[in-house]
Amino acid sequence: MKMFIDTHSHVNFSSFREDADETIRRALGNDTWMILVGSNIKTSNKALNLANKYEKGVYAAVGLHPTHLEAGPADTSETGEESEAARPEDFDYDSYEKLARFQKVVAIGEIGLDYYHLDPTKDQIATKKKQQEVFAQQLLLARSLNLPVIIHCRQAHDDLYAILQDFKKSYSHLIPNDRPWGVIHCFSGDEDLAWKYFRLGLLISFTGLITFSQQWDELIRKVPLDKIMIETDSPYMTPEPYRGRRNEPLLVQYVANRIADIRGLTLEKIAETTTANARTFFNI
Repeated sequence: MKMFIDTHSHVNFSSFREDADETIRRALGNDTWMILVGSNIKTSNKALNLANKYEKGVYAAVGLHPTHLEAGPADTSETGEESEAARPEDFDYDSYEKLARFQKVVAIGEIGLDYYHLDPTKDQIATKKKQQEVFAQQLLLARSLNLPVIIHCRQAHDDLYAILQDFKKSYSHLIPNDRPWGVIHCFSGDEDLAWKYFRLGLLISFTGLITFSQQWDELIRKVPLDKIMIETDSPYMTPEPYRGRRNEPLLVQYVANRIADIRGLTLEKIAETTTANARTFFNI
């Protein structure tokens, strides 16, 4: 029997306000587990609350996304409240640590750097510095609790890599040698960048993007299978043949199927390998 793990989903976002449990049960009924990933304190709490409703198969990640550090354009699919989505959040280490200590929390995330959404009317150097500082704080939180990190990066790979490299040197005693300690979610880089992250002890994860763009086919052909995971990033990144609809964890199988096609392997092999990678990574 094929089992899949959607390693990055946002069923805890307001897009699923009316049918979150129905969406989760639909996936679980088709042997698909999921990690519900927070982006601020509200959605992190929601991820944990949803995960706690299920004995197994549903887990949470808690963290503060870089775009929530500054006031910005609202994403109503996330919080549902335009004014709230635009309101910045200061990172409170203690609040996230308290959440992260719950048994169903298996990672710190979604954390990282995002220079794509920088406000041109504000001091971009100061904004970048703030993102970098909060990212480093959350890396330390994760390692202090022996949890992996789920990393978001958009137009910031040089700075992100430098921070991760410095962190690994400074806190080498906290970095595990026997398993990966982070994943670059929704990876969109090239083979050289992938290997830089692999050498740091990280994994990369693919979304439905690969089902409608051939940009990553060559990378997928070459990448070691023990270095990858699969995700939906739902409600975003809906794979073919469902583009235009809201994404959901059940559809992660289409990401796996595309990897199988590119590699010339069976869907069963990709399901088995990516599930094993995810279970090791999240310790589930």
